Amino acid sequence: MLKREMPDTIFYECPVCDDETEHQILKGRMGKASIEGTFKCNGCGRVTSETIKIPELIEVPVVFSDGDVSETTRTTIESNDIIEEEDEFFLDDGRRVCVTHIDTVDGKLMKKAMAPNVRKLWVKQFDILSVKVSVNDDDRTYALRVEAEPDDEFVVGTQLSFEDFDCLIHAIKTKHSLVKKGVCEAREITRIYGKIRKKRYDVLDLDEEIEDRDDEDFLFEDDEQ
Repeated sequence: MLKREMPDTIFYECPVCDDETEHQILKGRMGKASIEGTFKCNGCGRVTSETIKIPELIEVPVVFSDGDVSETTRTTIESNDIIEEEDEFFLDDGRRVCVTHIDTVDGKLMKKAMAPNVRKLWVKQFDILSVKVSVNDDDRTYALRVEAEPDDEFVVGTQLSFEDFDCLIHAIKTKHSLVKKGVCEAREITRIYGKIRKKRYDVLDLDEEIEDRDDEDFLFEDDEQ
């Protein structure tokens, strides 16, 4: 197991905000799977001393393929991760990849495995990202995804459109921080958080459309002759 460096902030559930919020770490001590310290919620200002559980980091070998070229490297995954074939993620060196095979500690090739059971990953270069979106509807949260190119930008306060509803983005979690105002590139995003908004459809006034047309708009071929 690998030991993490102490971050400046941590993202977890705040009982006052009743939401997962960014907390500033005022002081703390890092363990393998927890941070013991004093934390301040950046949302409501609540200060508390407690122990926050965090996933352990596991380093695994990776066989990376880009076309006909292959190489062996290593990357880190979190102990609570579930790895599946076709998962997309960033290697530690920043390359975008998609999982093609999973070799487990018992020597089997699996389509899905918990991180501690992964012995080696086979991955390929992947150019289209699948961005995770958590959409809240008061009573429940929906886990969705949107496809994006690495340079695509997502803006807090704008809407994402899905088939049955729109989603108002209220926060974006990146690899480094929680963003509640501003723009983030897809390559930096680990999850988008939003609230459901009902779809709005423009109503077409047919009478007005017809009145605005000239008679020549309704000429048939015989009339033109």
